[in-house]
Amino acid sequence: MFDWTRCLLFLTAAMMLAIAPGPGMLYVLARSLAGGKREGVLSALGTFFGGMVHVLAAAVGVSLILAKSAVAFATVKYLGAAYLCFLGVRMILQARKEKASAEEITQDFKAVHNPLWQGVATEVLNPKTALFFLSFIPQFVNRGAGHVFLQFVVLGTLSVVMNTTADLIVIALAGPLGERIRSSSSFRRRQRTVTGAIMIGLGTYLATSESR
Repeated sequence: MFDWTRCLLFLTAAMMLAIAPGPGMLYVLARSLAGGKREGVLSALGTFFGGMVHVLAAAVGVSLILAKSAVAFATVKYLGAAYLCFLGVRMILQARKEKASAEEITQDFKAVHNPLWQGVATEVLNPKTALFFLSFIPQFVNRGAGHVFLQFVVLGTLSVVMNTTADLIVIALAGPLGERIRSSSSFRRRQRTVTGAIMIGLGTYLATSESR
C-alpha cells in the first residue's frame, strides 16, 4: 500500500536539505563565480553523477542487508534515524558558531581542472555523502512492498535531482541570490538552523513510528 504521508515527508525533507546552503552548493557557486555559468552547470552535473554513484552503492548495500534479515534492516533504520538527529544537532551547533564567510571558502576553488570531473570526484570521494544516503533513504523504503533496490534508487535519484536543481537555481541567480548565500553568514545560519531542527524532528519521528 502506498504511504502518502511518508512520501510527503520524504519530499519535504529532501527539499529542505536541497535548499540549505552547504559545502556542495558553495562549491558549485564558487565555480560559477570563478568561471561563469557554464562552469557552474558542469560542476553541478558532476556532483549529480557523483551523488548517483553513492545512491547505487548504498542501494546495493541495503538490498544485501535486507537479504540477510529483517532485524538487520530495522537496525539500519534505527541507526540511520539516530544519525539524522546527530546531523541536525551538529548543523545547529555549527550554525551558531559559524564565523568564516563563504568568501573564504569559495576562494579555494580555482578554474584549473575540468569542472565536470572535479565535481564527480568531489562528491564520490566524500564519505559523508555515502553515510548520509545510508541513513536517510532507508527510512522511506517500504520493506513489505518488495523491490528494495528499485525503491532506494528512485528515492535516491529524487534526492540528488532536487539537490542539483537547487544548485542550478543558485547558478542562474548567481547575482543577487548567489551573492547573499556567499556573503551573508546570518542567512546561512538561519537556513542551517531550520534544516537542523527539521533533521532532528525527522529522525525522532522515523525512530518512533511503526517500521515497515
